[in-house]
Amino acid sequence: MPELKMAEAAAKPADTQVLSVNDLQAWYGESHILHGINFNVGAGEVVTLLGRNGAGKTTTLKSVMGIIGKRTGSIRFDGKEITRASSDKIARMGIAFCPEERGIFSSLDVRENLLLPPIVRTGGLSLDQIFDLFPNLKERLNSQGTKLSGGEQQMLAIARILRTGARFLMLDEPTEGLAPVIIQQIGHTIARLKKEGFTILLVEQNFRFASTVADRYYIVEHGKVIDGFANSELSANMDKLHTYLGV
Repeated sequence: MPELKMAEAAAKPADTQVLSVNDLQAWYGESHILHGINFNVGAGEVVTLLGRNGAGKTTTLKSVMGIIGKRTGSIRFDGKEITRASSDKIARMGIAFCPEERGIFSSLDVRENLLLPPIVRTGGLSLDQIFDLFPNLKERLNSQGTKLSGGEQQMLAIARILRTGARFLMLDEPTEGLAPVIIQQIGHTIARLKKEGFTILLVEQNFRFASTVADRYYIVEHGKVIDGFANSELSANMDKLHTYLGV
């Protein structure tokens, strides 16, 4: 299948791009995982990377965050080249990564987990604003991280990065293993964050969830973006999605 080109309909006009990724290659040791990823994200968008397990979606997020040892190509954020920047410098530019494994510290309680990441920019959410988004966390402030349910751990993982001041959020499989009622709450949270001006790059296998929050989609297969379309074009692309994802 031909690789998606940046000039196709899925691409955003250049003056609205916050993140632009071109010919991104990445390796784990000797394993070549990404083979020329191309996509972009516009200001205030929710963009979803869809694909099967092992397609390269998580590696793409880690590459943007600077936590993949070897990568080439171009990653531009707010017009600045960050491909060779360290992860701490990238974080201070306003990018935050919420990994699939959530990274909750079991020896710390909820309050300590929340307060652990440093504030890297002004404009982060206050604890009161976070508790408005996730009232469960306020009730569990003194509970150990391991005592939380899977849904509460996911809420904590997202809440933690909202304190930092980052406005570009990368969420890796935020609904994995969660009950439908919690998935719905995560969806409401993403929609609310978008209204408040956050830009979100989302990795998901749960297409039905992604379709409730995304503005645009890119399909990742074998380390390349092979297709992309806007949410308004979803109905016309359902047959292709069934083929790509097996949904």
